[in-house]
Amino acid sequence: MKIGFGYDVHRLEPGLDLVLGGVNIPHEKGCVAHSDGDVLIHAICDALLGAANLGDIGKHFPDSDPAYKNISGTRLLQKTMQMINDRGYSIINIDTTICLQRPKLASYIERMKQHLSGLAETSAVSVKATTTERLGFVGREEGIAAYAIVLLE
Repeated sequence: MKIGFGYDVHRLEPGLDLVLGGVNIPHEKGCVAHSDGDVLIHAICDALLGAANLGDIGKHFPDSDPAYKNISGTRLLQKTMQMINDRGYSIINIDTTICLQRPKLASYIERMKQHLSGLAETSAVSVKATTTERLGFVGREEGIAAYAIVLLE
């Protein structure tokens, strides 16, 4: 068994899309990013790659490569899953936490879980959301963070 941990953060700015776990979330701010800025999927990709000892998301999908400009997190997770599957690994579970002051995400969690479960080929996907009680860059609504941990066999 192999365990992996992932973390991602993006700045929030008005007028951009907010995509989390492959789901569009209506909000006045979205993520500044080379890709679609899906911090949840980026954290999951990092956790998967780390567990398989394959480096990190930047190694495989660098933001300096125009091929990844505006690429969806969904596509990055598909590519990551191919690398994981090619090495004979399967996912036992994925546990994630999104840190965002606003908007509240409770009504989107189940859609995120369903989307991620389909991509990761497992129903053992947990998505949680929390605020930082108005502390730090998340609390000031300047950015968003996501954490992920995965277990592979």
